[in-house]
Amino acid sequence: MTGRTHDAAAFVALSVVALSQPLVPVTLPTLLLALLANQIGGIAPDIDQPTAPFWRNLPVGRVFGRAFGLLSGGHRFITHSLLGLALAGVAVDALLHALHPIMPNVNLGYVWWSFMIGMLSHLVMDSITREGVPWLLPIPIKFGFPPVKRLRVVTGKKFEIFIIFPGIILIGALFYATHYAAAVHFLHHSVV
Repeated sequence: MTGRTHDAAAFVALSVVALSQPLVPVTLPTLLLALLANQIGGIAPDIDQPTAPFWRNLPVGRVFGRAFGLLSGGHRFITHSLLGLALAGVAVDALLHALHPIMPNVNLGYVWWSFMIGMLSHLVMDSITREGVPWLLPIPIKFGFPPVKRLRVVTGKKFEIFIIFPGIILIGALFYATHYAAAVHFLHHSVV
């Protein structure tokens, strides 16, 4: 899937999880950092590509991206598995705890979960592409839906652009329409 599809899917997944739970007050810094973490999580598995946005925005990023890609087994290998999800979860938790002294009013749990929801949405979305995802690494079998490869989505082609991406936006809009009161209540009364 393309970056914008992953971004939209991560946000909609976070919205569904957040507004389906009992709402508790959060600080504005927590909300903003959680949204940022969700979007980073939504594209994080593609860090195994030297052309990933993360590497493109760093000086000599492509060099580091190539090295990381080789160390991680290449595109859609460890970073696109449950093992990679767990390793990323541990790494992000350690990073958040290291940064906590400079952001004491941030609920680290919300930020961590937002990242993980974004990353999981990436794996789910890539599971409907032709290449599939090796969910069960170290077992090197790539799983996809539907099981027949030729029926899956080709990244960046018309079906993704005109059906999948607008479909995600429509699902998000319908979800917000049916959960409008909860969203407004959260924004007006819960962000402290």
